[in-house]
Amino acid sequence: MMLWHALIKASGSVLFSRGKYLLYECLPGCLQRRDDPSTYRGPRWVVGDTDLFPSLQSCRACVTVRLTAFGGQCDKRDNEKRVIRLFACVNQLAEMTSTDHRKSDKVPFIRFFQRRNSQFQRKVSIRIGERANYVNSPHVIAMVGLPARGKTYISKKLSRYLNWIGINTKGEYRRQVTTAYKNHDFFRPDNKEAMVIRTQCAIDAMKDVCEWLENGGEVAVFDATNSTADRRKLIHEIVCNQMGFKLFFVESVCDDPQIIEQNIIEVKVNSPDYQNMNKEMALRDFLQRIEHYEESFKCKHVFVSLGEKVVVHKHEGHIQSRIVYYLMNIHIVPRTIYLTRHGESEQNLQGRIGGDSDLSLRGHQYAGALTQYIQQQDIPGLRVWTSWLKRTIQTVSGIPAPQERWKALNEIDAGICEEMTYEEIAEKYPEDFAARDQVKFTYRYPRGESYEDLVARLEPVIMELERQGNVLVVSHQAVLRCLLAYFLDKSADELPYLQVPLHTIIKLTPVAYGCKMEQINLPIEAVDTHRSKPKIPGTLDDKFKREKWNALQSYHNHNNHDTS
Repeated sequence: MMLWHALIKASGSVLFSRGKYLLYECLPGCLQRRDDPSTYRGPRWVVGDTDLFPSLQSCRACVTVRLTAFGGQCDKRDNEKRVIRLFACVNQLAEMTSTDHRKSDKVPFIRFFQRRNSQFQRKVSIRIGERANYVNSPHVIAMVGLPARGKTYISKKLSRYLNWIGINTKGEYRRQVTTAYKNHDFFRPDNKEAMVIRTQCAIDAMKDVCEWLENGGEVAVFDATNSTADRRKLIHEIVCNQMGFKLFFVESVCDDPQIIEQNIIEVKVNSPDYQNMNKEMALRDFLQRIEHYEESFKCKHVFVSLGEKVVVHKHEGHIQSRIVYYLMNIHIVPRTIYLTRHGESEQNLQGRIGGDSDLSLRGHQYAGALTQYIQQQDIPGLRVWTSWLKRTIQTVSGIPAPQERWKALNEIDAGICEEMTYEEIAEKYPEDFAARDQVKFTYRYPRGESYEDLVARLEPVIMELERQGNVLVVSHQAVLRCLLAYFLDKSADELPYLQVPLHTIIKLTPVAYGCKMEQINLPIEAVDTHRSKPKIPGTLDDKFKREKWNALQSYHNHNNHDTS
């Protein structure tokens, strides 16, 4: 009876039969036996004995237990506790199974519980301490389009975006280059020998994609032409029918000969296929390769037409909706993004975090130097974005360009630690200070924010940045770390420790498959606010231990200099 109550507490409604048992969540107040699981659509997840389910392949109710599978308003810790309780109960159930049953030729209960079934649409996994999972069913995003249409550009940007918002995504598949390629004839539709090789390469690639998704991946971007109906049917058969994943085709369309030729020259002629060929011959060969693809190319899916038009057909679910929205915002027009922190503030001099203080004397000097630099660059159509805090607005006060204030660009909220020094935080809240050093990305200041929260807050900013031309963003250390992590494809572990010094301009120039970064250091001194990851959590560098005395001394010297 205690076990029965524990199961109900952990999962909601449970049906349990000794020896041959079924555990599932169902609608509130609904507790009844389901003799035909194939017709049941109520449970969100099911654990069952294979003897009880004669046709598990058709039981679509069987899914996983994830931290996010319980729904409701429970936070991550509550979900972790429920998962632990649930698995403890499941282990007790397994112990109650007879020895003869465990030795039978049927799939053992625990083994069944831990494997993926292609029809279950979810996977069994517990990831305590990691970022929450956003994807119930693994997704495969299959690119479609003729060569040199920007498929790889889109797939890399899409992978970078999904990883940045916390969805485990892989979009670069490295395979051994076939030695069979000699020239464009390899891609002729009537070249049967080459077609066999190309089909096998696609099958091998899809196997690797599925294996990666089986081992914890959430979204895989399959970057290939996939230009024939037969190839797309093959992908659908493997992804949907065999593996039970979700599949989403994205076609990239471009009919501008100038852009196509520019793409070939910048990217394609340097591929391994043309490593022993001069650029002119490589260009001619690649153009003939495109002609071979055009002979058999027919498609009508979700497609992106060089940023001019997006057509969507039968997209499904939250993830695909976010992908479509992201693709609607990207473009390939050349532009430059400038990122810089505000000038040095009075609270920077004191070593305090957060707050809304004015610029120091050196901060005002940086504001003047920044204005001079921007005017010298003569950047066409420049727009200036700042936070709502005084120090960013004062920094750009002299720049003659349209300005916008974004509350989303405000510094990370330090909660009860606002306007404190690191030394004061370590003394007053030693446990929190050490905890932040252990997992800085997910640690949330009491009544404040974490870097993970900040990424979610900045997603609209990223969307708008992708739509814009030349932009100068003047913000704060934590905010610019998040933006840099997006453009430079940095992981969640790297993000909180990216260096963004004061009085430095970071120039980002989008290129073919990434972003080129350049740092411009303006010759005005400023305090160093960067704190590297300590070897021992909760410890401070010497510069922060002495910060209180040094900052106060610098502050008084600054005031005396101002009034003299």
